[in-house]
Amino acid sequence: MKRLNTLVVAAVSLVGLASCQKETQSVNKNDDGIMGMTQNNNTNARVSEGTGQGAVYLLDNATVSNHVLVYDRSVNGELSANGSFATGGTGTGAGLGSQGAVILDNGNQYLFAVNAGSNDISSFRINGNGLTWVDKIASGGTTPISLTLNDGVIYVLNAGGTGNIHGFRVDQGHFMSIGGSTQSLSSGAAGPAEVQFNNEGTALVVTEKNTNTVDVFPVNNGVAGARVSYPSTGITPFGFAFDKNDQFFVSDAYGGMTGQSALTSYSLNDLGQLAVLSGPVGTTQTSACWVAVTGNGKYAYTANTGSATISGYSINSNGEVSLLDPSGVSGNTGMSPADLALSNNSHFLYSRNGASNSISLFEVQSSGALINIGTVTGLPRGSAGLAAK
Repeated sequence: MKRLNTLVVAAVSLVGLASCQKETQSVNKNDDGIMGMTQNNNTNARVSEGTGQGAVYLLDNATVSNHVLVYDRSVNGELSANGSFATGGTGTGAGLGSQGAVILDNGNQYLFAVNAGSNDISSFRINGNGLTWVDKIASGGTTPISLTLNDGVIYVLNAGGTGNIHGFRVDQGHFMSIGGSTQSLSSGAAGPAEVQFNNEGTALVVTEKNTNTVDVFPVNNGVAGARVSYPSTGITPFGFAFDKNDQFFVSDAYGGMTGQSALTSYSLNDLGQLAVLSGPVGTTQTSACWVAVTGNGKYAYTANTGSATISGYSINSNGEVSLLDPSGVSGNTGMSPADLALSNNSHFLYSRNGASNSISLFEVQSSGALINIGTVTGLPRGSAGLAAK
């Protein structure tokens, strides 16, 4: 795909931002916020053996009181509501247009969530009955939208004001602000989407939708250094995910242009330098905005907000990607898919759908193919984030 000139890129980026935030325009007849149960659409779907039980988490993002909504996951991937847990902060009542609004630590012992309305972040201890609130702290900026954690250090991406990142040390869920960790984005109108550590915790990556930029911040002893900004290979870089080799895969929404979105793969070396591995490789779909990569690093998936589909990609040993299906459709979701999460064993993929206030459930086959196994309905309007274990 050819790069567009600066004026066109700026214009389509604004369109793409709107397209990837269609979740903010959702209509929910169930305004009491009661969570629905799984409707099994494929009783003949193969059930993977030894998958274990888990859970799926998201935010109701309510303006009066933000809550984490918990769904228990059965061994066959189906979900059942297990209550809501107040964060102690407030949301915005509308989709955040980001990835990483709610995250888990590697041991699945703690959960962390943004409160975009009250400019703070919260932590919970995960237990057999749900969540126990632990702590809350100011985010170091305004409108926190994304979180990332590595080895006891957590960073938050603040989208409001001029935009920045800020770091905290975290011990058993308790926060301590890291002095000198605040770093600015490339522009006050960056339109950031996600922040994420590399595997070693020596660098942070941020995607900027409006400036078509990928930022890299070196990290030394938990303190982020000065930003190095790279032009994105694709247009409107949005969500991304790392694999175990410090290769990462970025969705390119291409300004919401019909059928033009893509996935691009990059490598990040020990010096924090960025290199393109492949792409943009087109989805043939519209507004690819969220990304998930399987634990074995073999497959990547994009949620295509404008098409209500998921595109699957295979990843080769060099980090290069190719579509699993020439049509670009590996699965069909509810209206405006707005986040993706894989279970910790990568046997199940979940899509939160902003405009239909639902979660689509898929079983991941060894070939990377997806089988739809049901839908959860009745999510609150304006919900945000998605994490799974």
